Amino acid sequence: MKCSFKPLSSLLRILPPVIKRYSTMQTTLTQPALLPATARRQWRAASGASGPRRSPPGLQLCNGLGSKQRHPREQQPRLAATASTAAAEAATEAAGPSSQRKELPKNFDPAASEEGLYQWWESSGYFKPDESAPGQPYVISMPPPNVTGKLHMGHAMFASLQDIMTRYQRMRGRPTLWLPGTDHAGIATQMVVEKQLAAQGRDRRAMGREAFEAEVWAWKAQYGGFITQQLRRLGASCDWSRERFTLDSGLSEAVLEAFVRLHEKGLIYRGSYMVNWSPGLQTAVSDLEVEYSEEPGTLYYFKYPVADSDEHLPVATTRPETILGDTAVAVHPEDERYKHLVGREAVVPMSGGRRIKIIADEYVDREFGTGALKITPGHDVNDYEIGKRFNLETINIMNDDGTLNAAAGAYAGLDRFAARKQLWADMEAEGLVIKQEPYQMRVPRSQRGGEIVEPLVREQWFVRMEPLAKPALESVANGDIRILPERFEKVYNFWLENIKDWCISRQLWWGHRIPVWYVFDSEEAATAASSSDRYLVAKSEAAAREQAVKQYGEGVVLKQESDVLDTWFSSGLWPFSTLGWPSATPDLERFYPTSVMETGHDILFFWVARMIMMGLEFTGRPPFQTVYLHGLVRDEKGRKMSKSLGNVVDPVETIQQYGADALRFTLATGTSPGQDLNLSLDRVNSARNFTNKLWNAGKFVLFNLEKVDDAEWQRLAGVDLSSAASTSGLALPERWVVSSLHRTVRDITAAHERFDFGEAGRLLYDFVWSDFADWYIEAAKARLYGGDETAAAQTRAVLVYVYDKILKLAHPFMPFITEEMWQATPHEGAALIAAPWPSAEAAVDASADAQFEALQAAVRAVRNARAEYNVELGRKIAATVRVDDAELRAALQAEAPVLALLAKLDAEQLSFVGSEEGAAMAGQEGQIELVVGEGIEVFLPMAGLFDAAKEIERLQKQQAKLEKELAGLNGRLSNPKFVDKAPEKVVAEARQQAAEMGEQLAQIADKIAKFGSLA
Repeated sequence: MKCSFKPLSSLLRILPPVIKRYSTMQTTLTQPALLPATARRQWRAASGASGPRRSPPGLQLCNGLGSKQRHPREQQPRLAATASTAAAEAATEAAGPSSQRKELPKNFDPAASEEGLYQWWESSGYFKPDESAPGQPYVISMPPPNVTGKLHMGHAMFASLQDIMTRYQRMRGRPTLWLPGTDHAGIATQMVVEKQLAAQGRDRRAMGREAFEAEVWAWKAQYGGFITQQLRRLGASCDWSRERFTLDSGLSEAVLEAFVRLHEKGLIYRGSYMVNWSPGLQTAVSDLEVEYSEEPGTLYYFKYPVADSDEHLPVATTRPETILGDTAVAVHPEDERYKHLVGREAVVPMSGGRRIKIIADEYVDREFGTGALKITPGHDVNDYEIGKRFNLETINIMNDDGTLNAAAGAYAGLDRFAARKQLWADMEAEGLVIKQEPYQMRVPRSQRGGEIVEPLVREQWFVRMEPLAKPALESVANGDIRILPERFEKVYNFWLENIKDWCISRQLWWGHRIPVWYVFDSEEAATAASSSDRYLVAKSEAAAREQAVKQYGEGVVLKQESDVLDTWFSSGLWPFSTLGWPSATPDLERFYPTSVMETGHDILFFWVARMIMMGLEFTGRPPFQTVYLHGLVRDEKGRKMSKSLGNVVDPVETIQQYGADALRFTLATGTSPGQDLNLSLDRVNSARNFTNKLWNAGKFVLFNLEKVDDAEWQRLAGVDLSSAASTSGLALPERWVVSSLHRTVRDITAAHERFDFGEAGRLLYDFVWSDFADWYIEAAKARLYGGDETAAAQTRAVLVYVYDKILKLAHPFMPFITEEMWQATPHEGAALIAAPWPSAEAAVDASADAQFEALQAAVRAVRNARAEYNVELGRKIAATVRVDDAELRAALQAEAPVLALLAKLDAEQLSFVGSEEGAAMAGQEGQIELVVGEGIEVFLPMAGLFDAAKEIERLQKQQAKLEKELAGLNGRLSNPKFVDKAPEKVVAEARQQAAEMGEQLAQIADKIAKFGSLA
C-alpha cells in the first residue's frame, strides 16, 4: 500500500465510495488544519487559501480521511484506522507526481505539526495494541503521575523512555500496549482542595466528609486531565482508551479485594508503631513523602540530675521539648565515666520529680556529644527500638497538630517550638543548662506541607511484610525478574531483607477508605469512640452487617474506619488491577504479566518492590519481566532542580522552544541506565540541530525526486536493497552506504534489545551526520549530476532506501519530524508509527566497507594537506594516487569522479598508479607525499598548488608576530621577580606557552625553507 499527499480536490473525488463503504465514520476534510503540514501547504496552494495558520483542532492525515476527534473511551478499537487505510489506498490510486514534489519549509516547524500528528495517530487507533499482530504482547504500565501534577523533567524522562520502548516494539510487529493512568495522590489532592476551600472561607470539617469528597471529585473532573494532556505534548503513544485512575470503580474493587485477602491471611493488623507524623496535614506520611534537608540547628547541653545525689549526667539534644517524654538515660556499658551510675535513677528536668532509669546500651556513641543519651521512645525512631529492648514506657507528649498535650505538664497547649524555647529558659533559671552550640542537622520535612515531621507512636493499620518479601527476593534471585542496572539488585535485596511492617493507614478523607467496620452496642457508644476492639473486614457495609448479625446478633451499630489507605497500596496493585483484576478479564489474560516496569531508581523499594510483592501474592506471577531504572534529571551543574534554586527547566517551555523531538532525544541519549542526567539547554539545542540535519537530508532526497515520474516514485516506495544480490550491481559509494546502514540497523537493534538507548541514539546520530550526510550525500552528487541517468536513478533508489530506514530508526526517538518527513517521501504503508522496523539481518558488504574507507582516508589526507598549505578553497589540484593492491586500485579508479569531488581534485589531472610506478615517484622534488595507509599514497605536485611567494610572505608575517610575543614571554620568564612571586600555576602556564610558540616557529621556518625553492 502506498501513501501520498494529494490536493484536497483530488481527495474529494475519491470520498463517496470510501464513505459508502465505511458509513459509520464521520469526516472532517473541510478543515485544512486537519491535514499534515505538507498537505496543508498543498491545500492552501491549490485553493488560494490565505491567512494565519490555525492549530490543528482534529487529526492530521497522511492518507486523506479521518474521524472527528472523540474522547478515547468513545472510540471503536480499529474503525478509524481501517477507514483511513482504505482512504489511503484510494488516494494512492488517484495520486499524481505533482503532489510529492512540493517544497518543504527551510526547517521543521514543530508547532505546526506536532499537535495534528498526535491527534491523527490517536484517532486512527495506532496507540492500541494490534490484535492481529503475532507474538508475545509487549506491555508497559505507565507509572501513574499524580492527578494534581504538572509535567516536570522526571515525567518527561519516563515518558520519553517508555515511548521509545513502545514505538520500537510496535514497529517490530508485536501487539503493543502502553497502559496509562493517574494516581489520586491522597495528600496532595486533599491539600489542593482544602486550600481552594480556605480561599472561599470554607472548611472541610464543617462541610462533612461526603460533601468534601464531592468537592474533590469536582476538582478532579475540572483539572485532573492536565498532566495527561501534557504527556501528549511529548508524543506519548499510550492507549488512552484504557486510561485508568486509582480511584475508579475497577481499581477500587481491586483494593477492597486485596485488603480483605491480606486480612484473612493475617497479614493486615491494627497496632501502635512509630510513624512519620505531619502536624500540618495531621496524618501519617510514608518515607517517600519525607524529604531530608541539611539545616543549621542547635545542640543543647544540659544536666540530667541523678536521683538521691549531687551528681548529674551531662546530656545533649537537638529537641529539648522532648525531655518531657524521656523514660531513660542511656550510656555505653564500657564508658568508665558513667559505669557507676548504671542501674540508678535520674530525675526528668521540669517534670515535677518524675524518675527514670539509667541504662547501658551499646547503641550509645561515646564520642558524640557527652556520651550520655536521653531516651524518648515516643518521639524518636531509634529510641523506640531501645525502649522495646528494655521494656520502657512510651510517653507521647504531642497532639496531632504539633502542640503539647497534658503529658507535658505545665507546657501543655504550647506549640512544640514555643515549648522548646520556654522549657530551655526554665531549665536555665534552674541552673540545669550547660551550654548550646551551632549544629548542622538533617531535618525531616513533609514533602507536601513543608513542615518538620515528628516521629510519633500512633495506632495505625499495618501490613506484615516479611511473608511477602521472601517470594519477592526469590523472583529476582532466580531470574524471573531482571533489574537494570544490575547494581540496584543489592539495594533491592538489602531493603527486602531488612523490611519492616508497612503502615498503610492515612488520616485523610480523599482516598480508598479502609474497609473496616467497628462494632458498638449503641449509637451513643459509636458516637463517643473513634474505634473499637471489635471490628469486621468486608468489601461493603452490607457484607459487614451480614457478618455482624452472625457474630454479634441484631441491634449492634457499625461505624466504618475513618482513615484511608496509603496511596502506595493501590499503586502496588497497578500492573494487574489496571487490566481488570480481580476479574478474569480478556485484558488480564492477554497482557499480564507485563513486560517492563520503567521508573526512577529513587522509588525502587517504595513502589517497585511493593508491586512485585503484591503481584506474586495475588496473581502467583511476577508483575513484569524487567525493571528498568532511569536516573534523576538534574541541572547542568548536577544540582537537584528546585524552585528555591531557580534552576527548574520546564519541559513544556522547552518543547515550545525546541520541539518535543529535541527534548526526547536529549533525555534518552544523555545518560545510561540508572545514572543521573545533568540537563543543559545547550544539549537540547544540539539535538534540535540534529533534527534540522535530518530534515535537510530529507529535503536533499526530495529535491532529487522532483523530476521523477509517478511510475518511478512508486518503484522507489518499494525499493529493497537488503540482500547482497540487490546491491551487487551498484557503485562503491552506494554499496558502502547500504552496508553501513545495515550494520547500523543491526547495532541499533541490539542496543534497543539491551535497553541501551543512549548507545542506540549515538549510533543513529553518527550514521546520519557522518556516513549519510557528510559522506554519502556529497558522494552521491557525482552520479546525480554526472549526466548518466541510469547511474542517477540507482543513486536515487539508494537515497530513498537509506533515508526510509533512517526515519524508521529515528522514529522511536523523534516521532514527529520522522512521521512528517516520511509522509512526504516515497514509502509503503499508511503511517510510519505502524511501519515495520528495518531488518537486522540485512547483508553487510565487507569489501565495500574496506574500499570506501580507503577512499575516505585519501580524501581526508588531501583535505588536511590543502588546509596545511592554505590552498584556496575553490582551487582544484592535480594528484596521483598510488595503490599497491590491484583490486583496490581498480575500485578507487572507478570512483575517480567521487574522489575528485570530495577532495577538490582536478579530475583531468587525477591518475592512479601501482606499486612500481609509485616507488619511482617517491622522493621526487617539488611534490607532497601523503601516506594514506598501508600500500596507499597520494602525490600532490607543489607547483600550482598555491602561490609560493604569497604564502612565504604570509608565513613571515606570522613568524614576526610570534617572535615578538615569544620575546616578551621570555622576558617575563627571565625576570626573577615574576618567577619567584607569581603563582606556580601561572609560571608553569607561561613556560608551556613559550614552548608551544617555539614549536610553531620551528614549523614556520621549515615551511619557509621548503617553499623557498618554489618562489
